[in-house]
Amino acid sequence: MAADIAIRGGIVVTPEAVAPADIYVQYGRVVAVQSVGASGLGANRELRADGHHVFPGLIDSHVHFNDPGRDHWEGAATGSRALAAGGGSCFVDMPLNSSPPTLDADAFGRKQAALEANSITDFALWGGLTPVNLDQMEELAACGVVGFKAFMCPSGIDDFPYADDITLLRGMERAAALKLPVALHAESAGIVAALAAEHQDLDSAAAFCASRPIVAELEAISRALLYARETGCSVHIVHVSNPRGVELIADARSSGLDVSAETCPHYLTFTTDDAQRIGPRAKCAPPLRDDWIRRGLICKLVDGSIMTVGSDHSPAPPDMKDTESFAAAWGGISGVQTSLRALLSVGLQPSRIAAVMGAAPAERLGLAAKGRIAPGFDADLCIVDMDAQAVVQRDELVDKHRQSPYVGRTLRGRVLCTLRRGTVIYDVASGIPTVEPGILQRPNTWLDRS
Repeated sequence: MAADIAIRGGIVVTPEAVAPADIYVQYGRVVAVQSVGASGLGANRELRADGHHVFPGLIDSHVHFNDPGRDHWEGAATGSRALAAGGGSCFVDMPLNSSPPTLDADAFGRKQAALEANSITDFALWGGLTPVNLDQMEELAACGVVGFKAFMCPSGIDDFPYADDITLLRGMERAAALKLPVALHAESAGIVAALAAEHQDLDSAAAFCASRPIVAELEAISRALLYARETGCSVHIVHVSNPRGVELIADARSSGLDVSAETCPHYLTFTTDDAQRIGPRAKCAPPLRDDWIRRGLICKLVDGSIMTVGSDHSPAPPDMKDTESFAAAWGGISGVQTSLRALLSVGLQPSRIAAVMGAAPAERLGLAAKGRIAPGFDADLCIVDMDAQAVVQRDELVDKHRQSPYVGRTLRGRVLCTLRRGTVIYDVASGIPTVEPGILQRPNTWLDRS
């Protein structure tokens, strides 16, 4: 029987190898990966890759799409389309920016319905771990969350309070019993609060960066690792901004703890000097670091110490972001569409990209049939022209407010086509196609944990 579609003539990228191959897809899943031109399988339709690289569709394990309730900041309709335009086919949405935040089964159901109605990509959901919902963690697990997100300092969202020490300890005990990971924003609340008070009269990127130094990360990471050792909880430290933090996590992992590190493309691309030059569009927490720290972080990504990369796409309306006051601006980077190109531009090899934004987040979060180009896996693919190089233009961005710090920066690579389960959801020639409800409008809501 002929396959539904064959992607022919591409250079297939996996974490283990990069080699020419044809990919055959039936009923939305890969059924064969064969040497180019090998006989034995036919197809009803062909998609020509013609020497371009074919990556697994990116999994962005850290986005804030804010549905329901704050889609005027960003919604799944625009966010998922931006992800697709950047080569992504699946995202994992954070619990805090929606209203209500994802703290119980009812809120999970509301978010599920909103994303099903609006997303053109597949998705999964993080649940929250806060002082107000410890008793709801079991029901969130039953709903299908991939894990629990907690902040070790204020989140910026009033109805998503940060986890004090006893909340974090008790929450990690429950997460361990549920066999689900806890994702942590690791910055010390005490250090951040004290230094913010010291810098309250200074309104600059440099002052903001100085108010959230590396030691605030290191203290929180060390405390989280202690709690992980005591509770047996699986811990995923997100948006690590410096190599010393990565080393703490890697050492703990080598000692037997189930812990991992995630970083973001903006920490690999921009520096404190860029934050001063660009302004609030480059404000995030933890903040951007000096160039030598940025380069050290790239080395940790190359050597395998960092398990995953997520965009931490966290936009806000222009009146909260595009302000003259750096101190008052919302802290979040818009980068869901540029992750692949940013990683290529800092020199990361294709096979490592396939690992950190494909196989590793799928395995870490239990996203079955995701993250690899292999028989039995979903046909989530992106075709990339690796020779292209261009300046990022605001008009090419698809997210709601297009306030990316990458605008004006030259990045390598060009996404030509993105497929989700064998269906084209982005094509560089035609953009994002119109889709029929019931085909792309009902993606996998939460994916079976393997």
